Amino acid sequence: MGNCVGARWKKRKFLTSKGLCGRSIHLPITIKGKSSDPLSPVIPPLSEKKCERITLCTPISDVDILSSSHLKSFTYHELKNVTRNFQNLIGEGGFGRIYLGWIDLQTLCATKPGNGTAVAVKKLRPEGFQGHKEWMSEVRYLGQLHHPNLVKLFGYCLDGGNQLLVYEYMPKLSLDDHLFRKGDKPLSWEMRMKVAIGAARGLSCLHDSEQHVIFRDLKASNILLDTDYNAKLSDFGLAKAGPTGDHSHVTTQVLGTRGYAAPEYIATGKLTVGCDVYSFGVVLLELLSGRRAVDKTKVGAERNLVEWATPYLGDKWKLFRIMDITLEGQYPQKEAFKVAVLASECLGDAKLRPSMAEVLACLERICGLKEGKDRPGKSDRPQPISTPSPRSPPGHQPHHHRSPANQTPGETSPFAPEVKSSLPESLP
Repeated sequence: MGNCVGARWKKRKFLTSKGLCGRSIHLPITIKGKSSDPLSPVIPPLSEKKCERITLCTPISDVDILSSSHLKSFTYHELKNVTRNFQNLIGEGGFGRIYLGWIDLQTLCATKPGNGTAVAVKKLRPEGFQGHKEWMSEVRYLGQLHHPNLVKLFGYCLDGGNQLLVYEYMPKLSLDDHLFRKGDKPLSWEMRMKVAIGAARGLSCLHDSEQHVIFRDLKASNILLDTDYNAKLSDFGLAKAGPTGDHSHVTTQVLGTRGYAAPEYIATGKLTVGCDVYSFGVVLLELLSGRRAVDKTKVGAERNLVEWATPYLGDKWKLFRIMDITLEGQYPQKEAFKVAVLASECLGDAKLRPSMAEVLACLERICGLKEGKDRPGKSDRPQPISTPSPRSPPGHQPHHHRSPANQTPGETSPFAPEVKSSLPESLP
């Protein structure tokens, strides 16, 4: 099991503190000063719609899964028409290829490009990384759970040796594309918080469903964005029904992505909803720092985001050292520090982690979201700050920031986020 992670999980000394979610937690941080005043809202409230209360059946065969889903069964010929004979390739991965297509939303039949609703058709490669079991998992969960922050699955095709899935098309691609692809305009702080809250709502929906669904593979590339940058969770191939009755966990094969998987899950194979909370903490760190959870281009501790960022997480005077330089200081310091502390809670001791419902409530409180409250005017938003240059910690490579000489007396440094990791590699 030791080969499931790139670096060993080292024990750390923790300080007991009062967490943002209202519980006593162990934080690897030192918080200075008094808590700040409530912040003005920075993003508009999203829909409060919850997961539709569908009792997920426990199917015993593929036929049971397909018959119990609320999806259209497409023929391969129909999907050839939908995609114009699979001409418009928009994505590719270990599972296979994704093509753009068009359907009529009422009849779910093929239409001319631009005249209907755009869809993404994922065609499973027979020899690909994602197998039939993962394909069936997507049909099972997305066919029965519906929420604004879960990607919509219109239907599937199981025709001969062909296995395809038809999703709603997400024009803004994934969070991974916006954070780590060079040349793109960086996401603003407001957009990052909007994405974080949307992803938190999606996870909370899964955890609150009848069988407490565990997503198990939350990462930046599995958070898709629609035209308005609303986040939607995608790729349910590794999703697993959570424990029932008096059971606290599900024992299963260790699967997931390096840098995102919870250390206790890697060590024991015991899967809980808390494992998703840990992964969400990693995503929060990626949003804060702009670094991947695991970065092979770095050396030493900097290769693993969580390990590298830990020394800065609770010190608001040093947090700026791991903040994303592409933000150029355009973020509210108090808010960033609170998000960093929340990330550290998500990454902390498995027994002390908050639930996703608590994490969501905390994020909404940090961002000042209230039901029915609109996006604030320009004058109501936190003003940008000037980001001083960081000094690299002993033994670490220097981070990309301006020189400390640019810092003026009395200027408050931006705050530190929690660690992040992101590698396309999946755990064995």
